[in-house]
Amino acid sequence: MDMLSALMELPDRVGAEHTAAEIAQQPETWAGTLALCRGRQAELRAFVAGQVGRPVLLVGAGTSDFVGRSVERLLHRQWRTPVHAVASTELLTGMDDWLRTDEGALCISFSRSGDSSEGVAVIEEMKRRFPRVAHLVITCNAQGAMAKLMQGQAQSYALVLDPATNDRGLAMTSSFSNMVVAGQALAYLDDLDGYAAILRQLAESAASLLPRAANAAAELARRGLARVCFLGSGALRATAAESALKVQELTAGRIFTMSESFLGLRHGPLSFIDKKTLVVAYIASDPRTGSYESDLLRELDDKKLGATIAVTGFALTPKLLEMAHMALDLGKRADAPPDALRPPLDVIFGQLLGLFCSLEAGLKPDTPSPSGAISRVVSHVKIHSSQPVPELK
Repeated sequence: MDMLSALMELPDRVGAEHTAAEIAQQPETWAGTLALCRGRQAELRAFVAGQVGRPVLLVGAGTSDFVGRSVERLLHRQWRTPVHAVASTELLTGMDDWLRTDEGALCISFSRSGDSSEGVAVIEEMKRRFPRVAHLVITCNAQGAMAKLMQGQAQSYALVLDPATNDRGLAMTSSFSNMVVAGQALAYLDDLDGYAAILRQLAESAASLLPRAANAAAELARRGLARVCFLGSGALRATAAESALKVQELTAGRIFTMSESFLGLRHGPLSFIDKKTLVVAYIASDPRTGSYESDLLRELDDKKLGATIAVTGFALTPKLLEMAHMALDLGKRADAPPDALRPPLDVIFGQLLGLFCSLEAGLKPDTPSPSGAISRVVSHVKIHSSQPVPELK
């Protein structure tokens, strides 16, 4: 029996009841999210069509920001319009850098609870100061303030995912991957059948990955990790960032984490990696990108940096397997989806690493912050009144 299944069968799941189940349920929930989008396809297409040619902002905080970063390039390519992922925590203090009162835009807000202070404030301020901006909220909570702000409002639409995706554990897991799936479905509104075939393959790969990734994550956690660096290119760069956050959150900051692109690592951040660091590399299927990634891992190996190199990817090459100390093969090259669609799949390893490192640290993954430094919903931020920023002359 794999370590995740064993954990879920314990009478007392040592404070991991919700987080373990929410990670495990992901492959089964993605089809439901796609079915929801398919049922709303006509409405969504009409809503999006009304924004053709306008810039798109993908807005969220923390993990919800990484949802936007996971689909940013995909939406840009599929919709052929400027798309920018901007954290609500950044947008709240710099809205005038992104919007003009005389121009329209589409703001897509991602939020598990729909109640985060900054996310709600961004929508309220945009509606007040930038009335030509249309709003699409993707959330896991029908009762959240963001969903309610869309009710009965012009140029406003709420896509509320199944309540099962509204994680009860502190860390966002199932909510992250399902909001990414919803964002990917938006990119393929004109070909949901084609996307459905890719999503089925992703779910099959995820079901195969879960037990193997759980065993690998549990083994690594037992080594007493102190530092972890996650690497990814393109959309998988967002996967790396989300994975780093998961390990950090679930261990109450006891494990130092960072994320970077493969090519970006050499430009200073390489100094983070020492001989005790775990390096997790999400390897792209694109041959050219993969070559750059292999070169970087070879350099780490030559410089004897990183205690362990763990990789995930499709049809991992012998050269990669030779450099890696731990490898999670995701499937045959023929089954590989475009790298832009892989975040819901690859992030599972980062989530599981966070889960088992949390348990190894003696924490409760469902509530991993003994000091109360972080909470499930950030809803206590004081919002200050805004003033238009004068134009530079």
